[in-house]
Amino acid sequence: MLKVVKFGGSSLADAEHFAKVGDIIRAEEDRRYVIPSAPGRRFEGDTKVTDMLYHCWHLAKQGMDFTDTLKNIRARYDQIANGLGLQVDLDTEFAAIDRNLRELKGEDYAASRGEYLNGILMSAYLGFDFVDAADVIAFNELGEFDDRRTARLIADRLADVRHAVIPGFYGSLPDGTIHTFSRGGSDITGSLVAKAVHADLYENWTDVSGFLMADPHIIRDPVTIPTITYREMRELSYMGATVLHEDAVFPLRKEGIPINVRNTNCPDDPGTMVVESTCNKPRYTITGIGGKKGFASITIEKAMMNAEVGFGRRVLEVFEDTGMTFEHTPSGIDTFSVFVNQHEFEPHEQQIIAGLHRSVHPDMIELESDLALVAVVGRGMRRTRGTAGRIFSALAHAHVNVKMIDQGSSELNIIIGVENRDFETAIRAIYDIFVVAQL
Repeated sequence: MLKVVKFGGSSLADAEHFAKVGDIIRAEEDRRYVIPSAPGRRFEGDTKVTDMLYHCWHLAKQGMDFTDTLKNIRARYDQIANGLGLQVDLDTEFAAIDRNLRELKGEDYAASRGEYLNGILMSAYLGFDFVDAADVIAFNELGEFDDRRTARLIADRLADVRHAVIPGFYGSLPDGTIHTFSRGGSDITGSLVAKAVHADLYENWTDVSGFLMADPHIIRDPVTIPTITYREMRELSYMGATVLHEDAVFPLRKEGIPINVRNTNCPDDPGTMVVESTCNKPRYTITGIGGKKGFASITIEKAMMNAEVGFGRRVLEVFEDTGMTFEHTPSGIDTFSVFVNQHEFEPHEQQIIAGLHRSVHPDMIELESDLALVAVVGRGMRRTRGTAGRIFSALAHAHVNVKMIDQGSSELNIIIGVENRDFETAIRAIYDIFVVAQL
């Protein structure tokens, strides 16, 4: 097999964690290409190296002295290098970083140095080749990711390289300027490398043993999901499950490459396998529960609106004109509701209300704020009767008032709108009825 392995910042925070990662990689010859993140927090209250680098940039941009912050960053890497007994020339690297910060080479350049330096240390520690992501991850002149060029660059560069370390998170524009993905973008780098080399498996190592069926801040010791499909993971990621950057899924899904989410601190745990599809029957009817707070609903009521051609389009155009996206649009015969992010909606609410009056001439517009959306996701719901009934029975028993229901035709998920104050209660009630009751 050929495996591409990515390690998150919490897995590379210090020398001790580096050593764990080294043991994991050396345990299997198949783990040939390694994508490291920048060092994360070592303890509660610690600062991620990437955040320290952003701070350096902001100081440099304002013409202020960033020397002390850069020294603290250097100390983090010295601790790792000395703890592993590495002989690596960091003086040259930090001199270049200092110079480029003073020359204001860009915020993306500053932020990317965390992964770059960790890549240098990791390649020295493992004895692997170092491949600078700036040489193989390509963006176009507009800063948009260039998929085809990147695939070609990676494949060509690694064609005769059996083992390599490629830092995550960044690449370069055509003129060589460093450009980054969004935060958490090392996951994306890993998936791009896996796709380009036609890997058999992409391992994403972090500080949890895979995807959990619910938020551990709400549910104590939630069950780990052994196998999840790309579609299920996409639904849960969208609704707040952040184990894996959602943009990392698409390159792998196109190639049918499975993802194994593993725990660096518990390497014997099997973690979660993310696959295109599977005959594996889930233990529970549902795969997981996710959700978010902070939504508002705008309900337009108008008699005979169902007979008006283009009514829904005209409503959504009002939101589009303000640059807003929407979450869900449940509707009835004479009502049409739009759920939006409340924080984004509030500055534009009066403009949108006026726009709706001009566009569709409603009988009434009703606003409701402080709402939450809960997503119950699972491929097992398709062939199980009474799933919706069990959900609403559990919510009623927990005295949770349901404000909205939305189920797609795929029967992969059910979205329930509740008040913010009922959010945690709703998740606990659903988890109890589908999981705890079957333990």
